[in-house]
Amino acid sequence: MGYSPELKEAMLRRLLPPNNESVAKVSREEGIPQQTLTRWKNEAKANGTPAPTGDNADSWSTQDKFLIVVETASMPKKYVSYCKPRKISEKRREEIREQMKMLNTKVIS
Repeated sequence: MGYSPELKEAMLRRLLPPNNESVAKVSREEGIPQQTLTRWKNEAKANGTPAPTGDNADSWSTQDKFLIVVETASMPKKYVSYCKPRKISEKRREEIREQMKMLNTKVIS
């Protein structure tokens, strides 16, 4: 079944930050197979869009951590609201940022 680009975009807005709704929930509510939604999410992730899974930042991939840090780096602390529902404290976000800086230094050296 073919889906319009507009529908796909709308579903990705629900699945990706800042909303991070579960694939199962969106599938159930929209009648789109979970496999399709998962594929769209994976494609977005492969194209550089942060697509973390789960509420615990410790379980996120290094790529997702990096992309979230980059995305939030220029935001004032009070506007980094989507970190709160994902259980990422300001302290944890700074720890992730420092880890990414260290990794970047190792790669460049």
